[in-house]
Amino acid sequence: MTSAERLRAEGLRATRPRVVVLDVLDAARAAHEHLPVAQIAERARRALPTVSTQAVYDCLDALTTAGLARSIEPAGHPARYESRVGDNHHHLVCRDCGHTVDVDCTVGHAPCLAPSDTAGFAVEEAEVVFWGRCPRCRAQ
Repeated sequence: MTSAERLRAEGLRATRPRVVVLDVLDAARAAHEHLPVAQIAERARRALPTVSTQAVYDCLDALTTAGLARSIEPAGHPARYESRVGDNHHHLVCRDCGHTVDVDCTVGHAPCLAPSDTAGFAVEEAEVVFWGRCPRCRAQ
């Protein structure tokens, strides 16, 4: 399914900026990258030179609200975005450089982890960030 079709399937207009931003996220997914807004904007401008950083933020907001993208906000690092959604995967984040890697669900099906007390919540998802140092930073 094309980016435009995916947008329409979620009830969004398939504007050129949205299509381009979703294409950037899909290409990053294929390359196992999690991109901050500045890199998304830079890559989006290759296909659409007039797209503003604010337009990229607006697109990312629409995509995350629609469930087509996900924001990862590791402490001390800028928010990063990805188009891998709906599978409740987790992340490994390097403490030094911020390199982020997907890691499949720790055990079983979503939410993968069960809290000791739900406080009445219907738990649907667990978000886990594993912290460490990536091979490149460890070698330095």
